[in-house]
Amino acid sequence: MAGGPVTDTTTTTRRKRWFSWFDGSLITLCLGSVAVVVVGGLVQVSFGAFTMSIVQTWQAVFTPEVVLNAQAWEAFLLGGEVPEMSKESLIVWNIRLPRVFVAVLVGMNLAVSGAIFQAVTRNELASPFILGVSSGAGLMILLTLVVFSGLSAFLPLIASIGGAVAFLIVYAIAWKSGTSPVRLVLAGVIVGTVFGSLQTALFFFADDIGVVQSAIAWTTGSLTGTDWEQVRMALPWTAVAMLLALVSSRQLNVLLLGESTAKSLGMSVEKVRFALSGVAVLAAAASIAVAGIVGFVGLIVPHMVRNIVGSDYKKLVIGCVFAGPALMVAADVGARLGLAVLVGSDAQIPVGIVTGLVGGPYFLYLMRKQDRMGEI
Repeated sequence: MAGGPVTDTTTTTRRKRWFSWFDGSLITLCLGSVAVVVVGGLVQVSFGAFTMSIVQTWQAVFTPEVVLNAQAWEAFLLGGEVPEMSKESLIVWNIRLPRVFVAVLVGMNLAVSGAIFQAVTRNELASPFILGVSSGAGLMILLTLVVFSGLSAFLPLIASIGGAVAFLIVYAIAWKSGTSPVRLVLAGVIVGTVFGSLQTALFFFADDIGVVQSAIAWTTGSLTGTDWEQVRMALPWTAVAMLLALVSSRQLNVLLLGESTAKSLGMSVEKVRFALSGVAVLAAAASIAVAGIVGFVGLIVPHMVRNIVGSDYKKLVIGCVFAGPALMVAADVGARLGLAVLVGSDAQIPVGIVTGLVGGPYFLYLMRKQDRMGEI
């Protein structure tokens, strides 16, 4: 009986320590991001080829015949026959909402991937783009579409493999009795430049305009035409990557202290750096596999979150998990409705163009605001 109060006190202390970093700024960021995702998602599903009023659309989103239907969720998440439902519910849940869910997963993956790469390289300018992952995936996409068109059905898998192979090449180039953050970034720039040139060269071998348009959509990032198949493809890998990132937050914080400090604390820096890079590549590949190459999200979201919650990776990873989807859903609304608002056209632009238009001015703002940029 004497041990009971001590055990309870110890448990309470651990819980307080675990949640002590969950402060007001992080809660505000998470709640604001959820609000953006919900509002953006409702706007996204309110437009489409099939005409419905906004009231009908939102009723279809929250209808109990789908939300509380286990058979429907089994069909959505595991595949299979979708149960009978109203026409409005079928259109909203089977055609329009999957695009929002894919945007959430892509934003989550890219933001966390960028945050991890920035810790691994100790450079706030690092991202899947800088370290060659995106360029490797883009090259394999173009190569498949232009040369091996019969393998187009396996495009997501091929894109993921291309990103992983590109980063392994970067790691091999940077290796010299170990790696360093500077060498990783420089090797990433080299690989990205070479692979980018090869991508441009491949366009000259494409005779079919349809192939060119498809390649452009993949290499600029697009959520047009996504459905539950893409959700099912990305969800398990996303869950694994997010869990590993959260569990690794302490190692990420130690890496920010520098190699000598990390080694003095008993960390095997090279092994940890390679393992964490693998997590970042997994997250980026899950995004590339379903949406192509969406730029700037992995670069600017960690910056935005870091400015709000600080550099502690316990907070930063959680913040990226929420802020990444918010930016991605908002950008996709702009991609879907931007031309309709500006010129009255029903055409859609790739979401990667919107994120680029947002990312460029934001980085100009950062450059003006901060005297020093680069090393964290």
